[in-house]
Amino acid sequence: MTRSLVSIEDLHNDEIEAIFELADRFLDEMATTGKPHRVRGRRTLARDFILSTLFYEPSTRTRLSFESAMLRLGGQVISSAEVTSSSAAKGETIADTVRVVENYADVVVIRHSHEGAAQVAADYTDLPVINAGDGGHEHPTQTLCDLYTLRAAHRQKQKNADLSFKDVTIELRGDLKHGRTVHSLVYALARFGARIIPSHAPGCDLPDHVKQRLARDYGCLLLRKQEIQDLADDDFPEFVYVTPEGPHQRTLWTGEEADVWFKLSLDQRQKLREMKSVDFFYATRFQKERHEDGGSGEEYPAIDAAMLKNKRYRQTKVMHPLPRVDELSYDLDEDPRGVYFKQAAYGVPVRMALIASLLELFPSLLSQSREARYPLYSNAQGLRCTNGKCVTRQANEARYVIPKFWIVDETPLTVRCVYCDFEYEPRIVSRGSTKKYTAEIDEWREIYDRSPRDLILYLNEQEAIDAGHQLRRGRKRPTGHRPLSEPLATT
Repeated sequence: MTRSLVSIEDLHNDEIEAIFELADRFLDEMATTGKPHRVRGRRTLARDFILSTLFYEPSTRTRLSFESAMLRLGGQVISSAEVTSSSAAKGETIADTVRVVENYADVVVIRHSHEGAAQVAADYTDLPVINAGDGGHEHPTQTLCDLYTLRAAHRQKQKNADLSFKDVTIELRGDLKHGRTVHSLVYALARFGARIIPSHAPGCDLPDHVKQRLARDYGCLLLRKQEIQDLADDDFPEFVYVTPEGPHQRTLWTGEEADVWFKLSLDQRQKLREMKSVDFFYATRFQKERHEDGGSGEEYPAIDAAMLKNKRYRQTKVMHPLPRVDELSYDLDEDPRGVYFKQAAYGVPVRMALIASLLELFPSLLSQSREARYPLYSNAQGLRCTNGKCVTRQANEARYVIPKFWIVDETPLTVRCVYCDFEYEPRIVSRGSTKKYTAEIDEWREIYDRSPRDLILYLNEQEAIDAGHQLRRGRKRPTGHRPLSEPLATT
């Protein structure tokens, strides 16, 4: 079965480690004299393969590093023209594009403005598809580069350390709402046990659907400063995301999160009390192109040499996915704490290893499939994602893309859009065979178990009525509903 990388969730932890070990090998064998973070030369591993890049948005580092990675593996590269002069300008869909490109190449790298576009591409081709950024959703290969950079710096302190960041504190600064690199990264950091300090620009906090996924999938929850008992350090951050060790009750609701402190191990509690410094900054630029009002980026948090004189930051390594604007001072370029150019350089060996893995140049590196975490609900009728940036909401793609949702919770019934991660609580359940609906939402399980395709979910009663469904006799009407435009929120 062909493997793709659409989300960072598509890789097991041990698969990420295997990719990094292969990247280590490339760095060792192809090192540039005096610059051990940079590869040079060319292998012949991929001489029989061609990589195609489909970039519907601007790119410098991601596109060039992918093309460089393929060339250094010994393969060839073909690239699409600018979107304004490609068939997309004529109205060609993502599905048609990849079904044509699969005749010309062996692996596809796609960047697109629609959230979920990479998933659509993966659904309509039997080639490996690599997500190089889909709107504000995810950027999993950047996360691989970020983790590799963290790993390299962490190993300088702890020789032969495995891929675990349980004792690492990383502060995320800037546009956490629209930064797709941040979204992929926080999921990975939660999986590997890092402490995450959110330090967002005004109005740029992590989106609700990211917080929901952090809590639901990884048990990573927000711990407030006042919840930490006997805390003596007034400089302790107001908020820290932490992932308790071992089994625990995973909860999403603010009213219950006060128990987070008690779910932590004694060792975790002690290390939090003793946390006096930040190991890494992860800075991001103001994502002007994703702000609906254009935004100005005023009062945007910046990192400079003066800031790093603070005792909390004296040993802090500074990362940035680049490009930068004003949020990262040039006076850090020669500071050994600034590792962002190494971070960019690591993009080549890491992407070499990823491409080699997906092309099965090292067959034992990845498993044959990635088992789904949740059951799938999909129906052309009924529930639709309300995120205006989701690929399913784009007129051109909506003609053929059927909405798909993961069933992430059964009580209350909660579903997550496969394409963009927005979550919803349906309030109406109906059968496609009878077109009779009820507000007794628990009946969804019986219908789903008998015939998943017969199950139709709606956010509210009006949606069911508009679709021509009728209330089943003997059933009470629902007392209220969640507005169509309002996704499930955390508070």
